[in-house]
Amino acid sequence: MQGVKIAIGGKGGVGKTTVSAIWAQLFAQDGLDVLAIDADPDTNLCSAFGIPSDQSPEPLIKMKELIAERTGTGKDSVGMYFTLNPQVGDLPEQYWLKTNGVKLLILGAITRAGGGCACPEGAFLKALLTHTILQRQELVIVDLAAGVEFMGRASVQGTDALVLVVEPGARSIETARNMANMARKLGIKHVGVVANKITETVQMNTIQSELSDVVLLGTLKYSRSLQQADMRRAPVFAADPEITEELKQAKSRLAEFLKNDN
Repeated sequence: MQGVKIAIGGKGGVGKTTVSAIWAQLFAQDGLDVLAIDADPDTNLCSAFGIPSDQSPEPLIKMKELIAERTGTGKDSVGMYFTLNPQVGDLPEQYWLKTNGVKLLILGAITRAGGGCACPEGAFLKALLTHTILQRQELVIVDLAAGVEFMGRASVQGTDALVLVVEPGARSIETARNMANMARKLGIKHVGVVANKITETVQMNTIQSELSDVVLLGTLKYSRSLQQADMRRAPVFAADPEITEELKQAKSRLAEFLKNDN
């Protein structure tokens, strides 16, 4: 699994960050070199690792001087031209935070309306994600922004697997279906689902029926312990041993899925 690139997506609030944090730590415990990237505008991955807010690094997307320097949009630049492929290969080592055996890079995302278009910030984000997905040798886990926008910008093209976290609900299922379809168009061969917040069998049956063409990797029950850990900004890894064990099994299923389809 070393060198594998995994993107975690889905509708907002479904548990993407929880899955990303627990999987990152499980892979690290296996002895793998793990780089976890928070590419969500809410940047909650630090919280999921239990890092206090005052110790959380500033998201790179907010470093305006750095972005201006790398894209050529500083005060001495001319007009509105900027570099579409800025040099970013040295940035992960400069800005990641090491925690629980994981290298954590807080990238962030553009939040203003239309911000995913042609702009220096967009070029910077895409270049960093492309670098980590195509050129890094670590096992990379990317906690994506909610919804389909990242898929539309092809920012995750080249990942080995897209894992969609789905909760019981029509909007969550619809988002997952749209993302799975877009992933196939981008050439992402391996698309899996982790069902989360399940309280009864009929919910699981509905998710399986509606997403029958996507591999089910794991089923997670609704966990009050995880909710309480989130409220306390406590690490999610130890919050609910049953959830951690199920995600450990889901990780093994993903490894088999990747191996058997190659």
